[in-house]
Formats: sequence, C-alpha cells, structure tokens
Amino acid sequence: MANGIVEKPSSLSGLTEPEAKEFHAIFLTSFIIFTAIAVVAHILVWMWRPWLPGPKGYAALETTVQAVTSLIS
Repeated sequence: MANGIVEKPSSLSGLTEPEAKEFHAIFLTSFIIFTAIAVVAHILVWMWRPWLPGPKGYAALETTVQAVTSLIS
C-alpha cells in the first residue's frame, strides 16, 4: 500500500479472481448457446440435404414433393 492506493494482485490477464470467474461464466454460457445453435443448424441442413447422398445421389431430392416427403418422414 503506497500513497493510500491498494494494489490488486495481478495475473496474466489483469483480472481479479471475481472478475475472471464472471468472465468465465459469461464465456461458457455464450459458448454453450452458440454450440447448441450450430448443432440445430447442422441437423436441419442434414434433414434438408444429407452430406452423404444415397445410392441415387442428390437427384432423388430434386423435386419439391420428394423433398417435402423426405423431410417429413
């Protein structure tokens, strides 16, 4: 304590322990939400057009009726 100023223990990030814990909680929550949205988006795209086509290739999904039928089933 020099000149009435309390020095905080420093870390590599410059954050105190409570600040680091708060940042970690916000980061973790944001990462989980982002990952959940990405997983849902990948599932929806897979249902729309599988990355690995069947034996007939993508030609089986070209008509609207077949695409809707394959999406519902």
